[in-house]
Amino acid sequence: MIRIVSIKFRDAGKQYDFNAQNLELNRGTEVIVETDRGRALGKVVVPPREIPRTDAPEGIKNIIRIASDEDRALARTNAARESEAFRFCQLRVQERKMDMKLVRAEYLFDGSKIIFYFTADGRVDFRELVKDLAHHFHTRIEMRQIGVRDEAKLTGGIGICGRELCCCTFLTEFTPVSVKMAKEQGLALNPNKISGQCGRLLCCLSYEFETYCSMKKCLPKCGRKVQVEGGEGEIVDQNVLAQTVTVRLGDGKKMEVPADQLENRPAQPAEAPSRQRSKSDEVPPQRERPKRRPAPPAPGPVSEKPVDPAPPEQGVPEGESAEQTEGRKRSRRRRRPRRK
Repeated sequence: MIRIVSIKFRDAGKQYDFNAQNLELNRGTEVIVETDRGRALGKVVVPPREIPRTDAPEGIKNIIRIASDEDRALARTNAARESEAFRFCQLRVQERKMDMKLVRAEYLFDGSKIIFYFTADGRVDFRELVKDLAHHFHTRIEMRQIGVRDEAKLTGGIGICGRELCCCTFLTEFTPVSVKMAKEQGLALNPNKISGQCGRLLCCLSYEFETYCSMKKCLPKCGRKVQVEGGEGEIVDQNVLAQTVTVRLGDGKKMEVPADQLENRPAQPAEAPSRQRSKSDEVPPQRERPKRRPAPPAPGPVSEKPVDPAPPEQGVPEGESAEQTEGRKRSRRRRRPRRK
């Protein structure tokens, strides 16, 4: 068995599994772990749990130790240095008039590398910029291009709902969002109202999409004929959350009716059950028509000169004269329709 613990490095970052070994860890404990980029300070999200070694992720890394006060002080110092590195890089980008937008600068825990996140419409040649940054900071420099959604996640902000952005508070992964989700929820297809700070469709459109789809199945579709209070009407609108529909009556009036109080339009009267057939009602079986026999071949013209019978190898049956064979061929040609 192996003890696995889930750790994240940002408030809304992804969770990664590490080997807890024999450490006593609780939720919220800060630890120092070994990653592919070096040592990092993380926070425990899920307490340790035991699983078989065969089910453990391949290449899982170990937790080095529980974070001390010196480790937390070093993390705060790196955070302060990040703002200085961001301002210096922003100045160099403006001086070189580069078509890119700098988003954030991040120091690794041990200070061995600085990662600069930026957005751009296309590819950017930042080789000269990296030389300036490496000469100034005397450390390794990494330039990482990200999308507009990741930019909003790193930057943060307030959404149109008045709350902090979902992507920088609790969303760990971005799910696909389509306009169909807004249509199913009856929202106005106004780009200013269904778009977020990143310019893409709001992530919250996918939260209730499945609920709307399941509740909409319980309502009759628009255009259906129903019976309401003894009269017939047509459904023109639906209220999915309230489970009601708007019915337009024959005189043009509209009324909102709960879906469970609707009466379906009466169906056409069913056919009377067929009585037992008598012998007189039975349909007599049809006689099979005899197959049409081909007409006998017309006799061919008699040739004045005697013609030797063709050998059997050339297709003339034995005991049949050439005149009969030629007549039979002409008869076939007369019966065969011409091709257009």
